[in-house]
Amino acid sequence: MIRNHVEIGGIRMDVYSLNTVIVGSGAAGLNAADSLHQLGQQDIALLTEGINMGTSRNTGSDKQTYYKLGLEGSVPDSVMRLAETLFAGGGMHGDIALIEAALSPKCFYKLAEIGVPFPHNRYGEYIGYKTDHDPGKRATSAGPLTSRFMTEQLERQVKNKGIAIFDGYRVIAVLTDRSPQGEAQAIGLLTLHWDTLNEENMGFTLFNCTNIVYATGGPAGMYQQSVYPESQTGATGAALEAGARGVNLTESQYGIASTDFRWNLSGTYQQVLPRYVSTNPDGSGEREFLDDCFDTPGQMADAIFLKGYQWPFDPRKVHHHGSSLIDILVYTETQLKGRKVYLDFTRNPSWLCSGTAAPGETGGGSEAAEENGGRGTAPGVGNRMGNTGISGVDFSLLGHEAYEYLRQSDALFGTPIERLAKMNQPAIDLYQRNGIDLSREYLRIDVCAQHNNGGLAGNIWWESNLRHFFPVGEACGTLGIYRPGGSALNATQVGSYRAAQYIQAQYRQEPPAAEVFAAKVSGQVEKKLKLAQHLVDGISAAESSIWSARDTMRANMTRNGAFIRSAQGCTEGLEFCRRQLANFADSTRIANRRELPEAFINLDILLTQLVYLSAIEEHIGAGGGSRGSYLIHAENGEIPHPKLASLFRFQLEEGNLAGQVCEMELVHEAGEFRCGAQWKPVRPIPDHDNWFENVWNAYTRNQIIV
Repeated sequence: MIRNHVEIGGIRMDVYSLNTVIVGSGAAGLNAADSLHQLGQQDIALLTEGINMGTSRNTGSDKQTYYKLGLEGSVPDSVMRLAETLFAGGGMHGDIALIEAALSPKCFYKLAEIGVPFPHNRYGEYIGYKTDHDPGKRATSAGPLTSRFMTEQLERQVKNKGIAIFDGYRVIAVLTDRSPQGEAQAIGLLTLHWDTLNEENMGFTLFNCTNIVYATGGPAGMYQQSVYPESQTGATGAALEAGARGVNLTESQYGIASTDFRWNLSGTYQQVLPRYVSTNPDGSGEREFLDDCFDTPGQMADAIFLKGYQWPFDPRKVHHHGSSLIDILVYTETQLKGRKVYLDFTRNPSWLCSGTAAPGETGGGSEAAEENGGRGTAPGVGNRMGNTGISGVDFSLLGHEAYEYLRQSDALFGTPIERLAKMNQPAIDLYQRNGIDLSREYLRIDVCAQHNNGGLAGNIWWESNLRHFFPVGEACGTLGIYRPGGSALNATQVGSYRAAQYIQAQYRQEPPAAEVFAAKVSGQVEKKLKLAQHLVDGISAAESSIWSARDTMRANMTRNGAFIRSAQGCTEGLEFCRRQLANFADSTRIANRRELPEAFINLDILLTQLVYLSAIEEHIGAGGGSRGSYLIHAENGEIPHPKLASLFRFQLEEGNLAGQVCEMELVHEAGEFRCGAQWKPVRPIPDHDNWFENVWNAYTRNQIIV
């Protein structure tokens, strides 16, 4: 790595020249750096906004799942079987499915070797369990913090190898060059360094590199209702602006999560059968609202229980009182009625208890609170309460699956918090460490954006249409429409390793001299410098608009591009984005230079929203229906329950688009952004030659990584 200085637009700035820059310090980015170094490419650096930021380090669930090839003796499995499972979810290329299946044991065992505590039995078998969209028992877990353990151990590997880490740098542009034939390639990065914002160069720093591994995570900053950690905003917009194509941008996952402390509420959080309550904004008017749309208490309890297995919203699980009806009922309370919704682990659902209220009647309102010594007091009006249920659960009301699960867990007793303590005490401890005592207070929830199955497009080596640019992890859209829970963690490791393999085999050359690089990118850099200078010059003119603007942007996406969608909402959302982008420079005001990177984050969010909403518009226009983890309003659709608003009329997609992917490209012409769409058939699982002698010859002649 060489450090120089260049001058662009009258600003003197640092430029670092090296073979590869890895952007992002989550599980994918750290593994890319570690793998590159291990393979022999040591002229590399890792660049991050904050080493302790991001989704991998700051998120989890009941027991965060890692999905891989089955590795226990009693369950037969094969690479092809796993590939077929991944491919069957739709919208996924077969060659990518085969690669993620084939490399899952290698990547999993590496994590186990470096210290991620995946459990195995005394014979060395890594025992699995069944997760969503999983026909076998391929899932494993190191507990609720699996991805954090992965990140911590991979960070240790990176630091032990002495790999340079640039901490506190925000990417605001992916810099490109075009060949005479018009082929674009990524050649560097423009960043803002948080520690030097007050210097004359406003923190601008350049990276001149042969390759970029882009591990910036999903577009977390887009949504108002989100379970992404607040430290995660994503940087997809910068890649889209540079010309990298997006793929499957319609396919995000949404589910019930806590909002005061952001965490997925899957697994035992649901299987212990907590009470769902809603209140007015001031905490009054508490009611158990699920009772309204279920015919029997057992039906309601089974739906709550199944949310543990079936955590992501799925329109296929709405009809017939399915588990995803709960997501719609929560959305109705929070987004349509403006009420607050909570899980209560301190008491059992009233309808499941003998001698309690009939459907539609509250079991936890103010009158019930008075009768029970104040235990039902609404949140915000003194929500500390005892740990005694109002009466015992009649477990005979439960369906077979829920009953047997609780019976085998020795949990046919007590209140939800007592059952949770029996089955999963760490789930309680997690909230306790974050200031929430589930044994005494309600847990505020909503339906939140959680993960993006789509993202930036890549080939079988995870290289984008921009040559030398490798999106990996959640930034890369490899996961299709439906995916087994935990396959995303496997994808972070497989994709980052594949990118490292290709870079070391094919792209080992040094970058050009700093002066040559500066000449190629000066025009791109000057545009960002001009915007930054405009914002800095306006610091004293008025108070900041950054945070109010971001709140408005996020509300737009949650309203028009989250799990409840419509053609009209999509149009309204796109019109908002176009207005905001057209007026961005003039409408954005920063209070100080510390907000300069935040302004560029807002711009990144708007660009990302524009392309994602355009993808949704394209999907609806192509006749796409409700699928994956979202519902699209259809005037002629069926309403899943007569008590629901007509907004929830929908038709399931018949699978006509599951065999295709939609790639989106952002184009900037005449001062305006527009999006182009291209539908492509999914590539099948390869029917390839596995004769050993042929593979051996190709391998020894270096004909594999091409």
